[in-house]
Amino acid sequence: MKVDFSYLSRQFRLSESGDSKETLTDLIFTDLKEFIKTGDFTLGKKLEEFEEKFAGLVGVKHAIGVNSGTDALTLSLKALGIGTGDEVITCAETFIATAGAIAATGANPVFVDVNDTFTIDVSLVEKAITKNTKAIMPVWFTGAAPDMQALLDIGNKFGIPIVEDSCCGIDADINGKKAGSFGTTGSFSFHPLKNLNVWSDGGMITTSSDELANKLRLMRNHGLVNRDEVEIFGYNSRLDTFQAVVALRLFDQVKSITEARIANANKLDAAFFELNDFIQVPERDAKVRHNYHLYMVRVKNRDELLKFCNDKGVDAKVHYPIPLPYQKCCSHLGYKRGDFPKTERDCATIISFPAHQHLIAEEVQYIIETVKEFYSK
Repeated sequence: MKVDFSYLSRQFRLSESGDSKETLTDLIFTDLKEFIKTGDFTLGKKLEEFEEKFAGLVGVKHAIGVNSGTDALTLSLKALGIGTGDEVITCAETFIATAGAIAATGANPVFVDVNDTFTIDVSLVEKAITKNTKAIMPVWFTGAAPDMQALLDIGNKFGIPIVEDSCCGIDADINGKKAGSFGTTGSFSFHPLKNLNVWSDGGMITTSSDELANKLRLMRNHGLVNRDEVEIFGYNSRLDTFQAVVALRLFDQVKSITEARIANANKLDAAFFELNDFIQVPERDAKVRHNYHLYMVRVKNRDELLKFCNDKGVDAKVHYPIPLPYQKCCSHLGYKRGDFPKTERDCATIISFPAHQHLIAEEVQYIIETVKEFYSK
C-alpha cells in the first residue's frame, strides 16, 4: 500500500459531496472563470472577502493578505520598527522561514531550546532577553500551542511585543482562543501543504491593532495611499486575489479538516502509546486544539524506521534533521553543539507520519502495522 504524505492529488480530485460529479478542481475553475470576467485582480473584492472571513476565524479585527507566510513574519517585524542590530527571540526547532524573516529585517535571531511539545521552552526566555531584544517570536510548530499566557506575561513585564509564528497553526487554539490572536500580530501561511491552502504561496497577518493594520496595508502595497500618493516606502507583497478565490472555495472546510486530522492523530497516538519502549508521543494538553499540521513523534532507530516505512510505501518525513542554529546560515551567531540539547535530541529522533484529512481508515491502520512490524524485529 502507498500512503502519501502530500494529499494534493486527492484534494482536488474529490467532489465536495458524494452526490456531485464535480470535483473541487471543477468548482474552483468555475469560480475563477467568473472572477476573470471582473478584471479585479489586484487587492480585489474577493481578497477583501477572504480577509474578513479569516479575521473572523481567528477572532481578530484585521487580517491582511500578503505574498507568503514568510512575508507575513517579516512585515510584522518591520511594522514594529525592528531592524539592524535588534534581536528577536525564537525557538531553535522550527523551519528556516522563522529565522529568515528575522534576518530579513537586519535583526539577529536569538534561539532558545524547546520543550517536549516541540514549542519554545518559556523557562529559558527571560535569560535570553538583552537590551537589544525587540520581540519574541513563538512558533506553533506542528500546530501545537506554545505557552502563550506565560509568553504574554514575559512580554508585558519587559515591554516586548509577541509576534506569533502561527504559520502551522490554522484553526489551532488554547481553550478556544485561536492561534494568531494572542500576540501583537499573528502570521499564517497558505502554502499548498498547509491545512488551508492555495495554488501557490500566500500568507496572512492578523492583528487587532488598527494602527498596525493600517501600516501593514501600506507596507504590502508599496506604501501607496492611493494610485498617486505614497505615504511610506513599502514592498510588493500582496496576496493575489486569484489565490483568495481558491481559498474562499476551501474556507468552509477548515474546521472539518482539523477534525479529520485530530481523529487520525488520535488513532496513531493510541497505537503508539502501546509501543512506548520505542516511541515517545508528546504530551497532549486537553486545553489545546492541536491541528496536526504535522503528526510528529520521537522514536528509537529513527533513520532505520524512516527507510523501512518509505520502502513499505509509508511516506514518512523528518522535520528537520539539522538544528537550525547549527545551519551554515546561522554560523555567525556563534552557537555550538550542546547549546540546545532538546532540539538536538529531537533532530536525531523525530519522525512525521501522514495524518492528513484524506487518509482512509485502512491507510492509518497500515501506518500502524508498518511501524509495529519494524519494532517487532
